[in-house]
Amino acid sequence: MRQELLGSVDEGTALAGLSGRQVNYDPARAPQDGRPDGHWHVDSGDAVIGHELPGPPVPGGPWETGCILVRQYEFIEPRILRAVYRGDSELAGRDMLLEGRFFGLRFYLGVRIAGVIDETRDADGGPERVWGWSYQTLEGHLEQGRLSYEVIKNLGTGRVTFRVSGYSRAAPIPSPVIRWGFALFGRWTQRRFYLAIQRRMRRLVQAAQRGGALPVPTIRADGVVLAPSGAPPHPLERFARAWLHPGT
Repeated sequence: MRQELLGSVDEGTALAGLSGRQVNYDPARAPQDGRPDGHWHVDSGDAVIGHELPGPPVPGGPWETGCILVRQYEFIEPRILRAVYRGDSELAGRDMLLEGRFFGLRFYLGVRIAGVIDETRDADGGPERVWGWSYQTLEGHLEQGRLSYEVIKNLGTGRVTFRVSGYSRAAPIPSPVIRWGFALFGRWTQRRFYLAIQRRMRRLVQAAQRGGALPVPTIRADGVVLAPSGAPPHPLERFARAWLHPGT
């Protein structure tokens, strides 16, 4: 019997269907990527996840550990969000199916990794070694926008931070009930998610530095990966109310 990774959707079929979906906004009319049109939320927040010796990243140190967690999407908070993707796909251009979780409601949303960041850059506090990636929302998502996750080491001080940044706004939502609910709880859930993943990332990195094992991705026989690992659907998941691509 095939292992279920998410509770209310055929993961393989839904993932395959994302290839035909386009980004649901025009980046040229959005913050950061172009000239913004209309109202957008622009967010950026850093969390210190460790320290290591100044200079290049230390093998097995907080920066390298953070990069592993970001690559595998293990830092997300499973009580708010889960995801599946194909482990054999390239990181750049990878489609991911997200499961947004709000009490007994489930929203299945597509995103596509738009770029991988792998650079040393100058910043106000000195040179930084940076690795991470960003995704854009696809047609059917409840939001429009781009979100980036970066692991940053200040080469002068050795401080390692995890940065979450991006821009977003509500997408057109046909259902008046979902539209009303998103207007009330969407921004609150978004901020709660940002804080939760920063706490989780810090906790996982610090545990690894004390000798703890990193999470091992859950990979099904057909190559579909569940993130984060160790979060299978509850037996009562089948009673949750679910929507696949609820936006436009």
